[in-house]
Amino acid sequence: MSAGKKILWMLIGVALTLVLICGLCAPLVLLGSAFQSVSAPSPTVSGPAVALVRLEGVIISGEPPANPFMDASTAAYSGYIVKQLKWAEQEETVKAVVLRIDSPGGSVVASHEIHQQVAAMSKPVVVSMGELAASGGYYVAAPADVIFANPDTLTGSIGVIAQFLDLSDFLADYGITATTIKSGKFKDSGSAFRPMTEEEKATWQTIIDEAYEGFIKVVAEGRRLSVAEVKALADGRVYTGRQAKELKLVDELGNLPDAIRKAGELGGIPGEPEVIEYREPFDLLRQLLRAMPSSDPLTRIVSALRRAQSPILQYLYLAP
Repeated sequence: MSAGKKILWMLIGVALTLVLICGLCAPLVLLGSAFQSVSAPSPTVSGPAVALVRLEGVIISGEPPANPFMDASTAAYSGYIVKQLKWAEQEETVKAVVLRIDSPGGSVVASHEIHQQVAAMSKPVVVSMGELAASGGYYVAAPADVIFANPDTLTGSIGVIAQFLDLSDFLADYGITATTIKSGKFKDSGSAFRPMTEEEKATWQTIIDEAYEGFIKVVAEGRRLSVAEVKALADGRVYTGRQAKELKLVDELGNLPDAIRKAGELGGIPGEPEVIEYREPFDLLRQLLRAMPSSDPLTRIVSALRRAQSPILQYLYLAP
């Protein structure tokens, strides 16, 4: 067989393989879409219960991505967290809520959305802190009725941050320049193609200070502390659960079972309360794709650079 015919048959084989894969994936996509159409779970319990809502990972605005190729399991989406809290509020059998937090924080806007819903709950809300409940993770906990932390939980990190990349020297080494056409001197503030001016830094500092004052107010109101008391400990550092209890940032030292028992008590549930947990609707295609290897390091670096080009205010603890 000639080389030309071999190439032709190889191309035909590739085409047929792609058609077969598409044919197999189509039912999975439809199946996943069918499961995703479920608007709210209907948990079955025999009596009054405590709802367990998990807030795990970096806090991000909105809902988990509908794109099955994106993994939503490593982030806490504000829309979905708020939705679960509202389900718990509406469910008659639910008498109290435990919000389990294991998060370094994240978006200022997303943290505020969750915080507002926690504050609006008419049913008791008990927070259980895991390994980490810092910055935005603490922000959303502040209005809870009772906050539990493990003695070795890292919490606090009360503060605001925004970061900008300056790649100008790196690009210059490779002879790469950028031309920017803009309508005002601040239009490209934070651009990675040049250093920030002192005036731009001052402008961003004003924005950071405004968000910081909002954080201070939330903690002061939620923990019944004075603004001066909060500012004295709100320098961005993290505290252990033991230290946080001494500083009145948390109420009790304990783990998730302790928080569940306390929630049952506040909800008037005698004995050991039943626990219901809202789960992300099952999506077969997404679960299969999550089992596949993650993207290569270069793709992840490019993705991080893209995010850096769109800076947002963050209540975020940046672990070393």
